[in-house]
Amino acid sequence: MIGVPGDLFLGGVGLARGYLNQAGATAERFVPDPFGAAPGGRLYRTGDVARYRSDGRIEYLGRSDFQVKIRGFRIEPGEVEAVLRQHPAVRQAVVVARCDAPGDSPYLAAYAVPQGEPAPIGAVHDHLKSKLADYMLPSALVWLNALPLTPNGKIDRHALPAPDQASPRQEEDFRPPCGPIEQIVAAVWMDILAAIAGAVGAGGTPGRPCAATIGMSEGRPAGNSPPDRGR
Repeated sequence: MIGVPGDLFLGGVGLARGYLNQAGATAERFVPDPFGAAPGGRLYRTGDVARYRSDGRIEYLGRSDFQVKIRGFRIEPGEVEAVLRQHPAVRQAVVVARCDAPGDSPYLAAYAVPQGEPAPIGAVHDHLKSKLADYMLPSALVWLNALPLTPNGKIDRHALPAPDQASPRQEEDFRPPCGPIEQIVAAVWMDILAAIAGAVGAGGTPGRPCAATIGMSEGRPAGNSPPDRGR
């Protein structure tokens, strides 16, 4: 099926019989060929993930070893990388699952090397959102001058920096509140956070009772007050 990622298998008369003196690896990688006419035919499981393009070519997406599970969804990082590289401002890209502290939930982080000047992260995110399901969208996008490599020239995923330790260019572009409702909510929370910061600076308790309730009450449009249920 065109465009659908899947495992890449190799077959044919030139296929090896297996790994020398490695029966377990041979059984794992050399599997029965369900499409061949000759009895006993086998296919070699490469461990690569690829998909057919509409022009008939096969597009390599990455390794199946890197498949991750985020919030219950299985994700092929190579598929996200392929879409990320389609952005004109991206020259190289790699996507990994990160869990930066014990007990934290894993999340997707994307790292990209720009093609010239880095594009606004919001624009790159919009590009990804137009082509990927929401659960496949990276939670962080970091611009790097170059991707770290191992001595044999492969991408060193373990050397990728945590998003909060990378270049300041990773920061999400500021988007001001749009419309009167967002402006009201933003103004209310600015007042609440300023009051909290003032209390902490003066040696008070960091927080204010029922801050969320206060915010909801102050931000409620006129005429939408809840009915008085009595006391």
